[in-house]
Amino acid sequence: MKITFLGNGDSLGTPRVYCDCDVCKEARTTGLNVRLRPSIWLESEGEEPLLVDCGPDWRTQMEKLGVRSVRHGLLTHAHFDHIGGLVEWADGCRWREETADLRAPSEVLAEVVQRFPWLESRFRMIAVDGGWSYGGWSVQPWKVNHGKNGFAYAYRFQRQDGSGRAWAYCPDSFDLSEAEKAPLRGLELLVLGTSFYEEPYPRETRSLYDVREGLKLAEEVGAEQAIFTHLSHDIDLRKDYGLPAGIRFAREGLIVEL
Repeated sequence: MKITFLGNGDSLGTPRVYCDCDVCKEARTTGLNVRLRPSIWLESEGEEPLLVDCGPDWRTQMEKLGVRSVRHGLLTHAHFDHIGGLVEWADGCRWREETADLRAPSEVLAEVVQRFPWLESRFRMIAVDGGWSYGGWSVQPWKVNHGKNGFAYAYRFQRQDGSGRAWAYCPDSFDLSEAEKAPLRGLELLVLGTSFYEEPYPRETRSLYDVREGLKLAEEVGAEQAIFTHLSHDIDLRKDYGLPAGIRFAREGLIVEL
């Protein structure tokens, strides 16, 4: 499987319109810290590409990817930074006279339809509560705590060849219970959302792990590699944070092959 990171930012992206911090200033000049909203593009032999989450930067991401038609999508939850591009995607389907498959757990699809009822004319809404298969991988969703923001879903991709190889995409989570951590064990790769390096705000106001907590979680679950995404403007990619071997920050355009 080939994983391309289309966006690695938090819900507001970087630069934030209202902000003049050093990271946002750098993003407006040389652009190393420019971060679009979080999304990945999956390619697996014998399958059409799969878009995971469709935020408000969808159009920009598709132009950079050079893609004119998207036929398959998977959603982690119905927050705007993960579904804000669905309206544009649906409009693209209308102009091309196409219908795309949009997968998510049933409660996520229900929330999407409640907000944008006209999307059903261009998307086949496919509930995947019990999991499904994609290109030789078994894909299993599970519900995770999203702190003050309620809940989201994460996905474990496990090879169906008996090798036991697996990776997980968990962009929005915080203070996971032991049951919620269980699908993160035994991973070749963990993609985890971490907003700040060390978040200074009270825990009851938070919705994502910070980098220091993410490092502890990756070690606890025994992930061979970890990539931190959903980065806020607190993270400055010009700095060396001394991350351990096998752990790195996501960058727009980063490609990982499993």
